[in-house]
Amino acid sequence: MSVQTTISPHNQQPLVSRTYPGETDLDVIIREAHAAQKSWSKVPVKERIAIGRRFMEEFKKMSDEIPLELSLQMGRPVSQGPGEIRGFLERADYMLSIAEPQLADVSLQDTDKPGFRRYIKRVPLGVVFVIAPWNFPYLVSINSVLPAIISGNAVLLKPSPQTPLTAERFTLALTKAGVPEDVIQVVHLSPQLSTYVVQHPLVDFVSFTGSVPGGRSVAESAATANGFTGVALELGGKDPAYVRPDADLEYSTAELVDGAFFNSGQSCCAIEVRSSSVQVLIVFDMNAMQRIYVHEAVYDKFISRFVDLAKKYKLGDPTSKETNLGPVVSLASAERIRKQVADAIQAGAKPLVPEYLYPIAQAGTTYVAPQVLVDVNHNMDVMMEETFGPVVGIQKVASDEEAIKLMNDSPYGLTASVWTNAEKNPESEQAFLHIADELETGTVFLNRCDYLDPALAWTGVKNSGRGVSLSKFGYDQLTRAKSVHMKIKTT
Repeated sequence: MSVQTTISPHNQQPLVSRTYPGETDLDVIIREAHAAQKSWSKVPVKERIAIGRRFMEEFKKMSDEIPLELSLQMGRPVSQGPGEIRGFLERADYMLSIAEPQLADVSLQDTDKPGFRRYIKRVPLGVVFVIAPWNFPYLVSINSVLPAIISGNAVLLKPSPQTPLTAERFTLALTKAGVPEDVIQVVHLSPQLSTYVVQHPLVDFVSFTGSVPGGRSVAESAATANGFTGVALELGGKDPAYVRPDADLEYSTAELVDGAFFNSGQSCCAIEVRSSSVQVLIVFDMNAMQRIYVHEAVYDKFISRFVDLAKKYKLGDPTSKETNLGPVVSLASAERIRKQVADAIQAGAKPLVPEYLYPIAQAGTTYVAPQVLVDVNHNMDVMMEETFGPVVGIQKVASDEEAIKLMNDSPYGLTASVWTNAEKNPESEQAFLHIADELETGTVFLNRCDYLDPALAWTGVKNSGRGVSLSKFGYDQLTRAKSVHMKIKTT
């Protein structure tokens, strides 16, 4: 049997290993989930929600152990781990708070004709296969796993090989809260086994977060499965930010620096989207903002402030509380990022952060120095392709319309942000609303780029994927409509 081994990014030492099941064992796991789901779906929604509340309490009990464990698995500074825990609990709380009305029958009593009764039920899909990423493994998993279970589905949760312990903790908290063991199961899988699950006749839906090639592979596999298995895809991107001439520069610059460099630029909604797969279906990532367009009227001031703040980042051992910039996830990722920067410089880009400030960031290590590139353009990969590292390209624009054109000049469309003084200037708010209407993206932020509101639909356009998680629409994705049409009077 094959074994996967997680390598800690900061020291390149093995951390934990897991053994893959064989196809026969995996078939048993899926059949157990299928059988358990039939019973679980009959548990009243209120009781399932109560179990969800107990799950939150069980997860809180683990919160002191999670930050260091996350740092060892994927390299994020230990000081930043509590933020993911808070976001995880906030999303869980919101999705539980709206579950009952979203899963209730839809009555058509007001329009029923005499002698008839009609309504629409929301019924679970069955067995849901969730393929989770490593960069925010708790935050992303909660989007699908908890709503799927509350809806009455069974879940097979496949974590990234980089963060296998996260899924195990998630599942432990659920089972301690009262979810039957066969209703939530962790599966550590190879690419071939992942495809086996996607195509299994008893798997009803796949929620995938990862790269465009990985998502395409999942969609193609699902299309050849018995019954055309449903798929939700949260994929890659290159999320842009635009700083208008009336933006609060002190505020905007600080927020955008954090958006670009938090989690070593491997963030979920900051300023770019990177989703990589070392092999299809093995390593799955999310997105971070790393292309910024700045109006020429404030360009020089913005650049000066941005670079000053970037130079203050402390790159080092993520297990140290003093570190605020850790390594990237792998040696291969580090080399790819360095090459993208080198190619941009060779093509005319100008680097503004001296490499000597970060002696630890050497070739052959996972430590990548923060870098700000100017004199960039859309002929450079650093402005058009995913980077997923602490590198940002900043381009000068002359107008809102030029910014819109450049922001839309991408095969992706997950998030975008606009920075302008809408509070004091009604015209600026109108300008923002115009830009928001024109942008080809799933989410548009005003004066922030660092928060995913669970009440809002999380979705993408173009190559950033399809489907919806979070918000009230997240339950629609994990259930199906079943219409009931009753003819009461037959004479």
